[in-house]
Amino acid sequence: MQDPLMICGLKTCDSTRKALSDMQNSGLTPVFRDLRTDPLTAPEIAEILVQFGDRAINRASATWRGLTESDRALPVETLMSRFPALIKRPLIRAPSGWYQGWTPSTRAVLLG
Repeated sequence: MQDPLMICGLKTCDSTRKALSDMQNSGLTPVFRDLRTDPLTAPEIAEILVQFGDRAINRASATWRGLTESDRALPVETLMSRFPALIKRPLIRAPSGWYQGWTPSTRAVLLG
């Protein structure tokens, strides 16, 4: 059985909510996963890092600006697991792989 379409983000994130709404309005039924209550697993983080590298972290966010210098120096995988609000959102897992952000190219691929 194939994994369902899944949107990973924060329930308070506007981009995540927009992606979820657009997909539902297009007839898709994605599963929503709040990264604060259901964090990414180590294997998922590894997959995401292979695809996006350190671009998986949003260094323009308020969360990033609030980190100490020692926290900012942590490995990306540690940052992703300790501070889920740092992850660029939404992260979308589709049968064709992972997508990051609700960009025009991501919409084109997922919504057709």
